[in-house]
Amino acid sequence: MSHAQSPVRGWPSPPWRVIPVRSALHGLGELLVTVGLVVLLFVGYETYVTNLFSAQKQREATAKLDDIWRNGRGLVERPVTGAGIAKLYIPAFGPDFVFTVLQGTDADTLAIGPGHYQRTAAPGELGNFAVAGHRVGKGSPFNDLDLLSSCDAIVVETADRWYVYRVLPLQGESTGWAEGKGAQPQCRGVEPLLGRYAGVVGKTIVAPSQVEVIAAVPGQPGRAPIKSLITLTTCHPQFSAAQRLIVHGVLVASYRKLGGRRPVELTAGA
Repeated sequence: MSHAQSPVRGWPSPPWRVIPVRSALHGLGELLVTVGLVVLLFVGYETYVTNLFSAQKQREATAKLDDIWRNGRGLVERPVTGAGIAKLYIPAFGPDFVFTVLQGTDADTLAIGPGHYQRTAAPGELGNFAVAGHRVGKGSPFNDLDLLSSCDAIVVETADRWYVYRVLPLQGESTGWAEGKGAQPQCRGVEPLLGRYAGVVGKTIVAPSQVEVIAAVPGQPGRAPIKSLITLTTCHPQFSAAQRLIVHGVLVASYRKLGGRRPVELTAGA
């Protein structure tokens, strides 16, 4: 009688062949549970703990910028890396959405808040005011960028001015724009871009290597700009850095700061 057969018909096979398989499955199960717990802890840390640290740093950066503005010092011509340069509002994300934008896009700066790509335009200037921000953790300022629609307002506050940008028409919206969505009041000043800007749309997804999206004329480094744009960049999809989500907007209005008055885009919605 071979070892592969049961000594009595109907009895189970000898246990020495079953125990190793059960042990292996049990060990694999424990390993998967452990890995799952580690992943959950990491996600929790990235999502909540780093947000708490960043929120405190963001409050400190905002207080410092407010002090500079309050004392009439305005903005230095060449702000140092990590210094606050402006405030960013996106009314579509609620009345409390405001972040101090800092100079630079290094890891330490982006852990505090959105960062201005150095060598891109300043707020309101001709060219492209480009800003990066985390999507998950570290304050998550740009977590909801994918929810923006064409004509949504992006408001930037500096020491003495308010600048109102609006998201450009999205892919596929150009046809019939003037008679369709472009006729809505909030879309005043927004239209599909042509000429050297042809192909620049409100929202797109690119590879991390496609840094030309923050050029003065997005997609065409070296071309002279004739418009004032804003570009917001963040990782895509969530919890991944495989791609970049890009939002482009065009400047539609600029107001001088007078007293404590805020632009209508903030007081009456987007």
